[in-house]
Amino acid sequence: MTVSYICSECATHYPITPDLMVCPNCASQQTSEEPLRGVLEVSYENPSIDKEHWWLSTTRSWLFDMLPMPEEFFAPMPVGNTPLWEPRNLREELDLPNLFIKDDGANPTASFKDRASWLVSAFAKQHGVENIVLASTGNAGSSMAGIGAAAGQKITLFLPASAPVAKLIQGQQYGANLILVDGNYDKAFALAMEYCKRFGGMNRNTAYNPMTIEGKKTVSLEVTRQMGKAPDHVFVSCGDGCILSGVYKGFKDLYQFGLIDKVPTIWAVQSENSDTLTRAFNHPEGKFEAKPATTIADSISVDMPASGYHALRQLKEFGGRCITVADEDILKAQKKMSEKAGLFSEPAGATAFAGLLAARNEIGRDEQIVVLTTGHGLKDPKTAATGCPDLPAPIASLDELA
Repeated sequence: MTVSYICSECATHYPITPDLMVCPNCASQQTSEEPLRGVLEVSYENPSIDKEHWWLSTTRSWLFDMLPMPEEFFAPMPVGNTPLWEPRNLREELDLPNLFIKDDGANPTASFKDRASWLVSAFAKQHGVENIVLASTGNAGSSMAGIGAAAGQKITLFLPASAPVAKLIQGQQYGANLILVDGNYDKAFALAMEYCKRFGGMNRNTAYNPMTIEGKKTVSLEVTRQMGKAPDHVFVSCGDGCILSGVYKGFKDLYQFGLIDKVPTIWAVQSENSDTLTRAFNHPEGKFEAKPATTIADSISVDMPASGYHALRQLKEFGGRCITVADEDILKAQKKMSEKAGLFSEPAGATAFAGLLAARNEIGRDEQIVVLTTGHGLKDPKTAATGCPDLPAPIASLDELA
């Protein structure tokens, strides 16, 4: 089996090297007011795999059979293997007996982003790179910091000063070099890119580093193993489009390796206040027009989606859907998951569930549905509190109870 990079736009193949991040030809056409051009994916040519071993293995060797570097380079952290919940109360209320929730808040740093960070760390270790630089709204930064700590790597984080305090504290606890940015995620992304040009280090920026997509694909591999087949629908919260691209990459690889016979319908769910990808999806020419993002779901608050072209191309190719939900509905969905299933997800994770609630009438009763929640609710307790009633007044004795 031959492994290389392939450009998502021009289909040119390149050798996998630590200094190559995007397709040189397509990136040369890049403007500052559009998504990244020339996003690279890992390509497996002439793939072969022991299918029985992949489905039945009780060790994680099945996973490394579908990754571009061996297990020895990965940080010693239990990334992935997150639970696939079967929420009985929600199934009954929604009349969806085959509803599942993939709880990626159960990762080591309480975020889906551990999947990407784990692979970027391993790639850097394989090539002797010890300094990793990235921009983040919070989760990718704290994730890279935690996994970098386990791997003995230096991590430099560019985060908007408005990021939730819990995420800033995580990065500091893990020992990262934290740089706060007077601006939004898009500004942090640009500064991280400039930093690498000036001072060196491997850039882990989402979508820009091909290993971020390759790491995120592992969630699709896990879901398929846990269910014994590919689901019919997957709901994914979406900001810059990289998680969506990773989910697609996993199912595309599974199909290419002959392990599944279809790619599920993927639903990209966005906040109405951060909906650039959805507007491009509905635009007759697929045009991306940025607008300031103001959603409460900070992890998906992006003016211009970095992986926009790549995400849009896959949505169109595989019959995906885009849907937007109001911030108020995100808070309601967060509370409903907590109260009905006991699963407390941060707003970005709850956005995917809000999308399912909005699209319920378009889903067949007996179809297999997976909602991907991407971070624990304690990542942003301040926002979660706005969806709860005021705290009761303290009492000194039971006689004070109404």
